[in-house]
Amino acid sequence: MLSVLALTSVVLLGIASQCTAISVYTNWEKHALLGSDVRLSCSFFSWHWTSSEVTFSWSYRADGAKESIAIFHYTNGAPYIATKGPFKDRLDFVGNPNRRDGSIMIRNVDFNDNGTFSCDAKNPPDIMGHPSNVRLLVFEKVPVQAGVITGAIIGVVLGVLILVVAIYYLMRFLVARRVFSLSMRHGKKGKGKEGSQQRQKPKVPLVFISF
Repeated sequence: MLSVLALTSVVLLGIASQCTAISVYTNWEKHALLGSDVRLSCSFFSWHWTSSEVTFSWSYRADGAKESIAIFHYTNGAPYIATKGPFKDRLDFVGNPNRRDGSIMIRNVDFNDNGTFSCDAKNPPDIMGHPSNVRLLVFEKVPVQAGVITGAIIGVVLGVLILVVAIYYLMRFLVARRVFSLSMRHGKKGKGKEGSQQRQKPKVPLVFISF
């Protein structure tokens, strides 16, 4: 019994050592203008070199839907695009598997395309991992992101602070220059008065004493 358990442990450890985890990456959220083309990026990290058997799979779940549908699959060096569904004739593979890029392009997006896209990648022997999701939001006008507004506000505040500090030091410089100029003028006037007083000696009256 113990020998069987030991043999099972060895087998499981061997499988685990050969199959390691893979990490898949996409954007969190993607904004697109109505009628435009949008690129949905997908890449992965693996400890092994890129395998010739690398695969990419994309699925889509519309807003309000309960189930996802397969829309794209890349395997054996060839892309396979779903011939049915909402992205028929509108989906292109624009990735480069040799660079671990499984990106797709959705053309002429509309409001019905709003939903969650999931990308899964396998790079044998790295096959254990989780898909990554990106949510597509289609707008008539792409809204300004909160980060842009926050950055603009911070930039304005910093600009005002720098301007206030610059004005403060400029005023200090001008005041110090004015005080120095006045002190120099008073010093010259004082020296001039002392010099004139030294040049003008008081006249001592002569007193004649008669006997």
